[in-house]
Amino acid sequence: MNRSDLLSQIALGEDSTRQFKADVKNADSLASEMAAFANTNGGTIFIGVADDGSVSGLSAQDVARINQLISNAASHLVRSPLAVQTENVALENGCIVIVLTVPKGIDKPYFDKNGVIWLKAGADKRRVNSKEELRRLFQFTNQFHADELPTKAGIDKLDKLRFRDFLRDVYKQEYPDSPAELTRLLQNMNLATDDGRLNLAGVLLFAEQPEWIVPQFVVKAIRYPGNKIHATDYLDTEDFSGPLPKLFEGALAFIMRNLHKVQAGRGVNAPGLPEIPEAVFEELLVNALVHRDYLVSAPIRLFVFDNRIEIISPGHLPNNLTVEKIRAGNSNIRNPILVSYVAKGLLPYHGLGSGIKRALEKWPTIDFSDDHDGCLFTATVHRKAVEELELEDKGALKVQIKGRPAPLKASLSAIQVQLLDFIRSNPAISYDELAEMTQKDRTTVMRNIGKLKDVGILRRVGSKKTGHWEVIE
Repeated sequence: MNRSDLLSQIALGEDSTRQFKADVKNADSLASEMAAFANTNGGTIFIGVADDGSVSGLSAQDVARINQLISNAASHLVRSPLAVQTENVALENGCIVIVLTVPKGIDKPYFDKNGVIWLKAGADKRRVNSKEELRRLFQFTNQFHADELPTKAGIDKLDKLRFRDFLRDVYKQEYPDSPAELTRLLQNMNLATDDGRLNLAGVLLFAEQPEWIVPQFVVKAIRYPGNKIHATDYLDTEDFSGPLPKLFEGALAFIMRNLHKVQAGRGVNAPGLPEIPEAVFEELLVNALVHRDYLVSAPIRLFVFDNRIEIISPGHLPNNLTVEKIRAGNSNIRNPILVSYVAKGLLPYHGLGSGIKRALEKWPTIDFSDDHDGCLFTATVHRKAVEELELEDKGALKVQIKGRPAPLKASLSAIQVQLLDFIRSNPAISYDELAEMTQKDRTTVMRNIGKLKDVGILRRVGSKKTGHWEVIE
């Protein structure tokens, strides 16, 4: 680094990668600064530069003393020892600035001599105080994974039929006869802890009611009218809970029932195809369920708009992954136990790093957003304008939502179109009959009936017992 480069760096001021020190006299303090840089993304300490950026420099005697202090701090006061670099840059006044470069650590976390873990926080540093933050730090270094976390669920929470079928189909093994044998098997399969409790992977894959144990790890889906999130207006909504295969099936079905069907050059009597290939959402949903950050207590969110579908996963991309790298097929295993079992056929998984590429091959207009501040990763699948589609089904029927100052057009979902067909055939049909015919629960039927009433194409005439439905064509 020459003098001009030095002054250019100093002119940028202090931040999470640059720090100024007029002098260094305390090796312990310097060691904690080095540990903070190594635990984050590395950085540079300019010694001989005041906090305000004024460059006073160091004498030759100071340089010798400080270089010895740096060596001692890096070798003996940081655990594990750090390999740092120093460079002496001469100033016009004959003094020297020491440029101390601390690399990003490859053996994180690094401690000071008192066992404290430090992280950079802007131009300053801070202690790691919470268990969650410590877990995340170990997660980034592949020394800990969220799917290994113990839960409060005993083996009695296991879905015996689901686990029995898995053992038989994948391992050609019978379900254990005794609780002790079952516990030992689950431990050997990395699905239970040493004390006989299911870990997070065991709960997510094979628990009977995972949402009772980890209620935050569900999928929440909403179909909005138009292209913006509304506080109260929606066309379809459903929350999906259960083990990962059930979450996947429910979320995929929600998306597919809210897509248009197109002829795609097929005959008039041939069944329509979804406007976006189903395989695109298979890949993206598997990616969201398997690679999300399970240290973040939040659901996966699924938003369907007229012009796009958004799949929002808790947790930004881990380690050094970027959007460009995942588009190229690079990957990083955040939850290795989940990945290993999903690869055994629990979900349509086609190999590490291939999911994003496969989705892009089938539908190139997909954007990815990696939000480090919000700790979110979003896949946005763009839809074609309805005018560009050769529509096949009545799911493209347009309705106007009441109570709007200007007309707002929205598509009916497949379940709503189905309900209207049944009501046209039998205007006196009951909620229970509709639930049975659509194979949905009564709550889902009532919710969608309410939406049809809200948009003004369905109304109830007469009393609940003796009245009938009327479809306003």
